Amino acid sequence: MNLLQLYNASKQYGSKILFDKAQFSVNDNEHIGIIGPNGAGKTTLFKVIAGEEHLDTGEITKANQLRIGYLEQESDWTLDQVAEEYLTEKCIKPIWDLKQIGKSIGLTEEHFQSPLTKLSGGYRMRMKLVYLIGLEPDLMLLDEPTNFLDLESIMALEKFLQDYKGAFLLISHDREFLRRTTEHTLEVEGGDIIKFPGHIDDYFEQKAELRQLQFQQAANLEAKRKHLQEFVDRFRAKATKAKQAQSRMKQIEKMESIEIKALPVRSRIHLPEPVQTGKEVVSLINADLGYGDKVILKNVSLNFERGNHLGIVGYNGAGKSTLLKSIAGRIPLIRGDKKLGHNVELSYFAQHLTEDLVLEDSVLDSLQRKAYRDTTAQEILSIAGSLLFSGDDIHKKVKVLSGGEKTRVALGQILLQKKPLLLMDEPTNHLDFDTVQALANALSDFKGTLIIVSHDRSFINRVANKIIEIRDGFVEIYPGTYEEYLWSLEKGALKERFAANAEIKKAAEAKPEQVKDQKFNYKETQKKISSEIKELQRKILKTEEILFNLNKNVEDLNAKLLQAQGQQAQQIAIDSSKLSEQIHMTEEVLLTHMENLDQKEKELSQLMT
Repeated sequence: MNLLQLYNASKQYGSKILFDKAQFSVNDNEHIGIIGPNGAGKTTLFKVIAGEEHLDTGEITKANQLRIGYLEQESDWTLDQVAEEYLTEKCIKPIWDLKQIGKSIGLTEEHFQSPLTKLSGGYRMRMKLVYLIGLEPDLMLLDEPTNFLDLESIMALEKFLQDYKGAFLLISHDREFLRRTTEHTLEVEGGDIIKFPGHIDDYFEQKAELRQLQFQQAANLEAKRKHLQEFVDRFRAKATKAKQAQSRMKQIEKMESIEIKALPVRSRIHLPEPVQTGKEVVSLINADLGYGDKVILKNVSLNFERGNHLGIVGYNGAGKSTLLKSIAGRIPLIRGDKKLGHNVELSYFAQHLTEDLVLEDSVLDSLQRKAYRDTTAQEILSIAGSLLFSGDDIHKKVKVLSGGEKTRVALGQILLQKKPLLLMDEPTNHLDFDTVQALANALSDFKGTLIIVSHDRSFINRVANKIIEIRDGFVEIYPGTYEEYLWSLEKGALKERFAANAEIKKAAEAKPEQVKDQKFNYKETQKKISSEIKELQRKILKTEEILFNLNKNVEDLNAKLLQAQGQQAQQIAIDSSKLSEQIHMTEEVLLTHMENLDQKEKELSQLMT
């Protein structure tokens, strides 16, 4: 069933044309991703569909009693009412269903019992998504729903959208998120709105094929036109051929023309060469990180070498930004040491760095203000141009720039400092799809050391060659690629590993002098150790069960591999390899549990003798 149709639609602001006689339709249950550069009109299109803005010309037709739910990119949901009360009053779905949905994307009972004004931006976004789902809309409009969500919440939202029975339009610059959740792609660009079947990868393939076909058709038409014109020029003066020449002139006049639009200007970011350093760039040694006396991350020991590109992952509030700020020196260490290597200086891109821009500066002034001392005027102009500031744009005042443009200026300032260590906290927020891709290309070739936090999986996968995960106050280097990390996370296989590591670290951090000060209680100690032994025995049984299932899955895949061919066989081999890696990690966890059990049994035996 057709839910919505846009026909002959035009919309412009001042001299800027967003849509020019554009048209497309949305059908029942379609999952559609929307892409296009900043300022192309994606959010305006949503506002038109939601009835918040009107077309200049054209019409929008909607199915009878169509329910539309709109999740805006910037939400000013500032109600003082408790979230649960508001949802109960406004939503069609029962509150227990909504709480279950909320739990899947990281909301707790405490969030549902809080006033909406007390929720942070990220949790407010999630609550608004729950509210939106509670309205049971026929068509959802989702504008950058992954902003402010941590990785596990994004994956939960992704699973929800994959299973969602209704239709939705989704604006996102996260290529992996679009690939996994959509089956059609809507391009908003250059006044046109074009719908392509297939997800984002299919779109790029079809787009390239379509452009190649247009070039071929235009070349064929030009060759035919040239051939006809040669006949006319040669024979129009001859009486015997005048009639045929006249006929061919009419053919030329009636021939269609194919307009091939120029490709929009894309970002091509070229990073200046960083200052040379030694092999050791920065290290943290037995460090506690946090604010004041509040420890967020415990006993952190990390060593980063020249050329490392590290992606930091973890749920919201886990301490990703705390780790970056501690390395950057924005907050002091509570305990431990930090060492910078020879000739190492750093640049730090914070989430709110655009707020530090001087509003009266021009784009050029802003870039010059932060550039390295030997940076030439041409290098500054080159960076400005690569970030799409050229001509008169470099003289624009910061105060008139859009959010995406300000982010590009702040990025330019960081890149022009030529520091060998870059720390970046969510640099892709507010950037359009193409600029994110350009930044990923540039950073992947960066010769210095990069430590980055981002919720954009495609971006991290392109940029990072190592992964740091933060969970439950501990920091771990993940022994594998980002894709392998995601696979482990999806299978829930990292929880056991972290639980084991947490136990080891907790035991290692126990201070003998603290034990001496405590009055020894034989019965309490015996009870405590016995309880720990039972818990370890339970964990060993559970881990053995996981290990048995993993091995069985490998056997099943190997059996399928004997019957498979081509691409299917290749995919089975990849899955089998990932399972083998998981078996190795699980065996390490099992060994740790068994060693701990042996130690606890010895402690109990010594206590009783």
